[in-house]
Amino acid sequence: MKQVTTHQEQLVFLKRIEGQVRGVQKMIEEKRYCVDILAQLNSVVGAIYKVEDGILRKHLEGCVTKALIGKSEREKQKKLNEVMKLIHKFRKGNPIG
Repeated sequence: MKQVTTHQEQLVFLKRIEGQVRGVQKMIEEKRYCVDILAQLNSVVGAIYKVEDGILRKHLEGCVTKALIGKSEREKQKKLNEVMKLIHKFRKGNPIG
């Protein structure tokens, strides 16, 4: 199936996250207080989850919906299996892949 969904809008968030990570690196180089570093890392994790949510939403609204309203039972089953695999990995806390 041809990929038609783009995630260009997520690049803005990813660039911001990149800046946050560089900020954490600088904090460590400057030997900043552990709690301050942890707070910044928590913000980075939250921002990554936001990007993940956005991409997952687009996948469900675009790719998965297209397959489910399509005529191919094979594509429907493929997308349902894919979503179930994602849910399983998210529940276990494992990275996707």
